[in-house]
Amino acid sequence: MIEQSITYLTAILLGIMLFFSFVVAPSTFRFLNEEYARKFIRGIFPLYYLLNLSISLIAVLLIAYLSDFSLKFYLMLSICILFFISNFILMPLINKFKDKGDEKSFKVSHFMSVLINLVQMIFLIIILIK
Repeated sequence: MIEQSITYLTAILLGIMLFFSFVVAPSTFRFLNEEYARKFIRGIFPLYYLLNLSISLIAVLLIAYLSDFSLKFYLMLSICILFFISNFILMPLINKFKDKGDEKSFKVSHFMSVLINLVQMIFLIIILIK
């Protein structure tokens, strides 16, 4: 039952990330003007990261409870840590660079957040197929 819960949490995380990346974020800039899009993104990203951090942390704890310190544990732990970094370190930097008009730093930090998101999705897929 716990193994099945871990699989469900992993699939839920991947689903949230795919939906957010390919539906919510692009639609925001397509349907809202820049001012409202910026407000929406700044409001929803912390929720996105905190929800995913919580789900991944629960999965890490369940995997640890089973004493399954295999690749699955380390990948999920990495996913969890990356959500923490994205929410509490990278996102504030991205907002700061955008607010200051530092486009180069904004683009680099935004690219890092996209890359982290992609790596996390790859890790989730690996967990699901193992």
